[in-house]
Amino acid sequence: MEVVIGIDVGTGSARAGVFSLTGQKLASCVTATQTWRPETDFVQQSSSDIWEAICTSVRGAMHQLSEKQPVVRGIGFDATCSLVVLDPDGNPLSVDPQGAPEQDIILWADHRAMKEAEEINAGQYDVLRYVGGTISPEMETPKLLWIKRNLPEIYTRAGYFFDLPDFLTWRATGSDSRSCCSTVCKWTYLAHKNGWDPAYFKAIGLGDLVEEGYRRIGTMVRPLGGTVGNGLSAKAAEELGLKPGIPVGVSAIDAHAGGIGVLGSASGETVDDAALDRSLALIGGTSSCHMVVSREARYVEGIWGPYSEAMVPGTWLNEAGQSAVGSLIDFVISSHAQGPALAAQAKAESRTVYELLNERLALLEKDALPGSLTAEFHVLPDFHGNRSPHADPTLKGMISGLSLSASIDDLARLYLATIQALAYGTRDIIAALNAKGFAIDTIFATGGGTKNPVFLREHANATGCQLMLPQEPDAVLLGSAILGAVAGGVYPTMRVAMSQMTRVGAEVAPDRRTARYHKAKFTVFQALHNEQIRHRTLMRDALSA
Repeated sequence: MEVVIGIDVGTGSARAGVFSLTGQKLASCVTATQTWRPETDFVQQSSSDIWEAICTSVRGAMHQLSEKQPVVRGIGFDATCSLVVLDPDGNPLSVDPQGAPEQDIILWADHRAMKEAEEINAGQYDVLRYVGGTISPEMETPKLLWIKRNLPEIYTRAGYFFDLPDFLTWRATGSDSRSCCSTVCKWTYLAHKNGWDPAYFKAIGLGDLVEEGYRRIGTMVRPLGGTVGNGLSAKAAEELGLKPGIPVGVSAIDAHAGGIGVLGSASGETVDDAALDRSLALIGGTSSCHMVVSREARYVEGIWGPYSEAMVPGTWLNEAGQSAVGSLIDFVISSHAQGPALAAQAKAESRTVYELLNERLALLEKDALPGSLTAEFHVLPDFHGNRSPHADPTLKGMISGLSLSASIDDLARLYLATIQALAYGTRDIIAALNAKGFAIDTIFATGGGTKNPVFLREHANATGCQLMLPQEPDAVLLGSAILGAVAGGVYPTMRVAMSQMTRVGAEVAPDRRTARYHKAKFTVFQALHNEQIRHRTLMRDALSA
């Protein structure tokens, strides 16, 4: 039995999936990873802990198929776009302000480099055209600048600055080649020019990276669909319980792997350009990413990209997203007065809080228009800033409609309004994309939120788009497996592999009866954002007087 392995490192776990050559998941295993939050806006992880979790997951998944003696044709990796710092020998260097050992990763969600990002954006450098005009503190050059200023000894000692997906392929093969996916999207590498922009690094205070020939951030950058090094090294093979030499694919960011794992079903035998113009991949989890690709470069203010060769070879990628999605819903529920009691009930009944709230909503909505319980309840979901389309990490959340009541029904309405707010964020993103040449009417959705029928219903109704759900719910894992399949020669190109290994499992159509309601709610959503900007200006002027 021939198989491919996909490995996905998310914010809280490392997962391994073993897939058939046609995309059916045969076995999987998940292992939790550690996260530290030493200060506000500081979020750190350990590359050693993550690699150990990967090894545990791969061994666990392969053990489930041990009687069938599968032959692994290829391996693909994806991970969060987090910064890994190692010394010249590959040992971890702490990024913790107090030097906590092993914590060598600044997580994607870490916002310690807000000041550095603001300074970079004030420079209006040419490379910013390829990140929607505004660099995010979640990207790597602001974080590198923060390390240089605040941990200068660590910066000087560092031998490698990796994006986490590229660390994984280095750890697996010993080759420190980098992926276009990570370097283009998070490091300002210009794949369409096959190089870095030296003027940018010199201008922002990282000119030493230019002087040393970019050796610490990547001198060999590869597009997706290729292989890394000479395959799995003997050391990594022993740790993973596999045979050495297995081809390893160029890595992807986790959300981008999700896009690869769903967009293949956009059209028949091959993934054609016309279908891609109408399709958006929504990868939801702790945060969310909204991925679209096109043959030509499209510049959309406030939306990352256009990125050349960052997801589907031969195309440009635009990447939008929301900084808090699953984490926001969890926060809203757990911080409510009814949150602890609801969690206790869910535990006692071996159910989830979402199931309980969805049941309550169904009772409250009886004989009413779906989603209409929130006519006087409105949420702006930017509790962790706005990633797209406003590209403002300083924005805050807002709730309108609170009263002197905190019943379970109030929580149900707040929960619904929060999901709707996230859906309006997606609608806002789609409007910005369509204004620049896309014609998006279909959302290919995957991730944690897609297990929630209310989340799906409200996204279809609020956006007016058809939602397509993959037959394989672990679409991110499948995307990594596709990278492994192409690396192993199972398929000749990414597009062929995507079309042969992905398929639609279910569809959610928008309820046209709700269009007028959501149009009005979306107007309120936009007004909340505008009012926050106005209030901020008023208070800034008052303090500066």
